[in-house]
Amino acid sequence: MRTFTLFLLSLAGIINAQTQPAIKAWLQNTTLKGSYYTSGQSTAITNNIVANVQSVKYATNFVYIGTNGVPTYPTGPFLDNNPSVTTSQNAIFKFPLNPTPATTPTSTTGGNIGLFINGVALFDYRDGISWRNSTNSLAGGPLGGAGDAVWNRDAIVAERSGFDCSKGHPAMGNYHHHQNPTAFKLSTTVLSSICNLYDAEGLYAINTANHSPLIGFAYDGYPIYGAYGYKNADGTGGIIRIKSSYQLRNITTRTTYFNGTTVTAGPVVSATYPLGYFREDYEFVSHPNETDYLDVHNGRFAVTPEYPNGTYAYYATVDANLNSAYPYVVGPTFYGVKNAVKVTSITEAVTTYLPVVANDAAEEPAKLDISVYPNPTSESIIFQAENLVEDNLTIQLYDLMGRLLLQTQIRQGSTIASFDVQKLYAGTYLLKITDGKRHITKKITINKI
Repeated sequence: MRTFTLFLLSLAGIINAQTQPAIKAWLQNTTLKGSYYTSGQSTAITNNIVANVQSVKYATNFVYIGTNGVPTYPTGPFLDNNPSVTTSQNAIFKFPLNPTPATTPTSTTGGNIGLFINGVALFDYRDGISWRNSTNSLAGGPLGGAGDAVWNRDAIVAERSGFDCSKGHPAMGNYHHHQNPTAFKLSTTVLSSICNLYDAEGLYAINTANHSPLIGFAYDGYPIYGAYGYKNADGTGGIIRIKSSYQLRNITTRTTYFNGTTVTAGPVVSATYPLGYFREDYEFVSHPNETDYLDVHNGRFAVTPEYPNGTYAYYATVDANLNSAYPYVVGPTFYGVKNAVKVTSITEAVTTYLPVVANDAAEEPAKLDISVYPNPTSESIIFQAENLVEDNLTIQLYDLMGRLLLQTQIRQGSTIASFDVQKLYAGTYLLKITDGKRHITKKITINKI
């Protein structure tokens, strides 16, 4: 009887690991290394730090994520004189497997408020700088001193020049994103030209035709999705951009909050301090009859591909041009009880989770969604994943005699790769892209001018 009971407990643990997204969604890797650009350096340099997530271990109520906090896409450079570089965090993060709503919401704070599935940290809107009325200037954070903490600067707006192509930067070595981790260049209206100088990418590419992937978990244990989802909470209505319910206030001076409370004045709205420069420039507007708008925490309860019975989830919101929209991911308060924490060791019995290879006979693999351009081409071929890459994609170019000429990868947790084809003869070639389970083949034409 005791043996049978232990078998049932073991079986329950296996089933939990196979069905619990908070256990199986992480991008695990022990071989791929991170890389970085330095100012003036056109080629990314390896940093010899193992990227993505190195271990996933779970118990009944918690999952433990071991990570260096380094992505597979290149980081840097940071053109705002940020002296920091991406370094290994060698961290263990403890997340709840059974998140619960909070009776009294907890505000997000500076530093980590969540973790993306590649082990990279999520920060909220702030950068630690606020307006100091007595000196009529900004203070705090890297500027030194302390501001009034009444008009708090929005990092996404104020620090844009210091973000790399992937919209991230480090704080004392802790590389993080404050917003949707997709490349600047993939927006309809591009707000930063950094990708033109130092081409990189991000965790995933927004595909407006598909439900966005699960990209992380907040510190209350609830999942984070990209910007697109089902219009209706029950999974119907088609795919649509899920929208923030925050909007800019109609103000020219900064003397009150959106609820009318008079506060210590901030700077007047100007070209130097435009609307959106401070968090308090926004107001929440409820949309009770519009299911594609989010609540005050930037989330909603909805059916998702990973949670067919529904879950509360946050969304990394963007505007109509696919640029980040306040409050960006989570905030300014958590929906659930904030009980995730960074720990130095695991003090309970745990099971190690290893990714399960899909059984093609039992599970139809999803279609590989890769854009290949330009075609025809004369100089280079670019491969852009249109969603999240969970497994390394091998890309091979063959001639019509079946000879392999070029090979590269789109690495797990990144989105682009390319071939230089200037040395190849004009003609037709075959391109094969595979992740070991699925493959696509395309014809490529190379022209010579």
